[in-house]
Amino acid sequence: MNLSCSLWQDNSLSVKHFVFAKFSEVTEQCFLLFTLVLLMFLASLMGNALIALAIWTNPVLHMPMYFFLTNLSLLEIGYTCSVIPRMLQSLVSEARGISREGCATQMFFFTFFGISECCLLAAMAFDRYMAICSPLHYAMRMSRGVCAQLAVASWGVGCMVGLGQTNYIFSLNFCGPCEIDHFFCDLPPILALACGDTSHNEAAVFVAAILCISSPFLLIIASYGRILAAVLIMPSPEGRHKALSTCSSHLLVVTLFYGSGSVTYLRPKASHSPGTDKLLALFYTVVTSMLNPIIYSLRNKEVKAALQRTLGKRKVLTLTG
Repeated sequence: MNLSCSLWQDNSLSVKHFVFAKFSEVTEQCFLLFTLVLLMFLASLMGNALIALAIWTNPVLHMPMYFFLTNLSLLEIGYTCSVIPRMLQSLVSEARGISREGCATQMFFFTFFGISECCLLAAMAFDRYMAICSPLHYAMRMSRGVCAQLAVASWGVGCMVGLGQTNYIFSLNFCGPCEIDHFFCDLPPILALACGDTSHNEAAVFVAAILCISSPFLLIIASYGRILAAVLIMPSPEGRHKALSTCSSHLLVVTLFYGSGSVTYLRPKASHSPGTDKLLALFYTVVTSMLNPIIYSLRNKEVKAALQRTLGKRKVLTLTG
């Protein structure tokens, strides 16, 4: 155990502080990654904030699909803000330490926003299923109250899972080493630092991943299976094209998010490697969050028009101010 780690332990020999591993000893490489991550982080924040603002300020978009998209944008903002600022600091600063409490807080919020997004994406798929497969009953079955309940349930499940997983993992003792071979306090690298037998905790993480990643994903697959069956029997080519175009953006986002999440949390432990895990972490924390606003704005004419109106209003206000 190195000296810095020993200084960060109390008499109970349980690590009270952790240190994030240095990305590289080459300063230029760290600075290059810092610049890339910072640019993607700012693009993600700006894109998601603009989409949420555009939907909020355009009454024509006050409908279930865009209500869920607003929630998705807010989750993406929280998701990236829980991880990226600390990652950026660790890339360019020697102050890479984080307290046990700070690490637990980061893990909670990261898990909270991530699981909430899994559930929300399933709710969005259900909304598309109701809109395409049951259009006559859509307004009644997807009322404002029902949409609010689905959104609250998504955020609630994320909160409960985040609290449960974080409490379960940080009830363990950490005897050293204290270096986290990762960019942030993700579950697998923290579990790797725990003392003693962690098989029960690893099983709990895996079960939570099955329930919170696979179950919503299966609901999404079922919803889109029914949607595809309904679209194939539509007599109008225009109707088929419109139905598929409203779903394509969501499907692409689902593929990016669930693909990277599944590879990270549903792989066998033996196949994990720090290098691969870091690359995947960069993808599902930074890249997907940056791409989501681009996907929805480029592939959805109504969102694109709302963004143009919102940016036009801001430009007018700036000029008149």
